[in-house]
Amino acid sequence: MNGPHVAAVCGSLRDGSYTRIALEQALAAAADLDASVDLIDLRTLDLPVYDANANEAGDSNELRQRIRVADSVLLGSPMYHGSYSAPLKNALDYCGFDEFENTTVGLLAVSGGSFTVTTLDHLRSVCRALNAWVIPHQAAIPSVSSQFEDGEFVDPDTEARVETLGRRAVEYATIEPDPYTVESAENVGADD
Repeated sequence: MNGPHVAAVCGSLRDGSYTRIALEQALAAAADLDASVDLIDLRTLDLPVYDANANEAGDSNELRQRIRVADSVLLGSPMYHGSYSAPLKNALDYCGFDEFENTTVGLLAVSGGSFTVTTLDHLRSVCRALNAWVIPHQAAIPSVSSQFEDGEFVDPDTEARVETLGRRAVEYATIEPDPYTVESAENVGADD
């Protein structure tokens, strides 16, 4: 394959995760445009709760390397209490500018209810703080249990949103980066 490399980080640890199924669909759309793809399933990585004094714990180096080599990264999460999941937050804490600066990032969120927007907004804020370029199109999947049957989308509009995210990850993989954001210039980390 000669296309860009697209990685997706699944912020759900649940077996049968709708987030994972949707990310797989987005990656399939990216692969249809000759991208190489990598699903980073956090269930398979040993990532202890982040401690700045143990930045290389467990499989953190593998996680960082898999993200660092990607031209585009898709971040997917279920909505938990109006935000994104703890496993995804923990994974992102192990990363920084080396992994995300000037990288194209796409966002996907699922929820049991009808409101997924705050999850996407919170992820967008994190990406801006890391000076990533976030794709304007995002995939929100509300009332997620009614959106799938036997692991397949039942609503063509929802399926199209997810597939569009995968295509945009390829189309914008080499976009010229913008100047630093104010958020990233002030992102100096915690002073413990």
